[in-house]
Amino acid sequence: MTNQQGSNRISSGVIAAVSAAVVAVGGGVAWLTANTTQTPTPSTPTQRIPQSGQSTTQQPGNEQTANVYWLKATEKSFELVPQPIQVAAAQPNQVLETAFQNLLAGPTEGTNSTTIPQGTKLLGLKVENQNEVHVNLSEEFTSGGGSASMVGRVGQIVYTATTLDPNAKVYIEVNGQPLEVLGGEGVEIQQPLTRESYKQDYPL
Repeated sequence: MTNQQGSNRISSGVIAAVSAAVVAVGGGVAWLTANTTQTPTPSTPTQRIPQSGQSTTQQPGNEQTANVYWLKATEKSFELVPQPIQVAAAQPNQVLETAFQNLLAGPTEGTNSTTIPQGTKLLGLKVENQNEVHVNLSEEFTSGGGSASMVGRVGQIVYTATTLDPNAKVYIEVNGQPLEVLGGEGVEIQQPLTRESYKQDYPL
């Protein structure tokens, strides 16, 4: 009898434990179910959708159009003609650096030409005070050509440097030093240069 009662007590205890476990599991399932149904609330997707939408709208905005200026022969001399290029950059420095890399590489097609000597490198470029552009070129920029060639290449630099702001002031440097005289014929460079001053002082 004693063993039977003991076994009954054990069985009752086991049953009670199992019942408690079932209740606990059932409660846990109910809690998980309740929280699972609450998880996909509209707030999560609505937060992500604007973010992805913003990223896609910002990418086209990062592209800017810059003009690289070449020389086109006329009956008597040359004229500066723009070639638009698309630059995937937001900062003025980045846009102008890309424009100058295209300029120094030379024209690839058409009848346009350049008087900037081959091998000229862009050593540095910075935009200051929102309307000042400092262009630092390698010494190859000063080599070769007569006065017409010198005036033409200065115009290419000035106009390309002011593609984002036609009223900007341009400072040309060679190996980090301000350019004062250009070429063997001694073309004096009055700095800062603007499009307006270039037209007046260095007619093509």
